[in-house]
Amino acid sequence: MQDAQTVTRNIGISPEDQAAIVDGLGHLLADTYTLYLTTHNFHWNVTGPMFNSLHAMFMTQYTELWNAVDPIAERIRALGCPAPGSYAQFGSLSSLPDAPEVPPKAEEMIRILAEGHETTARTARKLFPTADSANDEATADLLTQRIGAHEKNAWMLRALLEG
Repeated sequence: MQDAQTVTRNIGISPEDQAAIVDGLGHLLADTYTLYLTTHNFHWNVTGPMFNSLHAMFMTQYTELWNAVDPIAERIRALGCPAPGSYAQFGSLSSLPDAPEVPPKAEEMIRILAEGHETTARTARKLFPTADSANDEATADLLTQRIGAHEKNAWMLRALLEG
């Protein structure tokens, strides 16, 4: 996303580490935004006997995701780089597929979202060692929060598929 030359903040983190962290945060932002869009899409389009509970659960989850994108983008800015923000950038940076054009059945929605949270947790976890070794406590804290949120949401979704 950014090379080491574009990161110029003297905050005790080397330019090389800042660039690597910014790159990883760009991927996390893209995954988070893509998962937000998919979750909101499914909130609008869910049908079936679990409509009420899924409609409410999806709203809770997309609201949490929406509230997560700003701190990720602002951390990228604090590290001296522009945050990605276009659909094209998110499409190229995200590990997640776009939402299906035809809304799937409720059970498939649940599976897609559980996998999306697991993937996004892995994206955050992959960056953690870099942030940790660079003594970037602010990014490490953000990553810890995101990993916990994604693992909890994945667990709640997977629980609906059991039994």
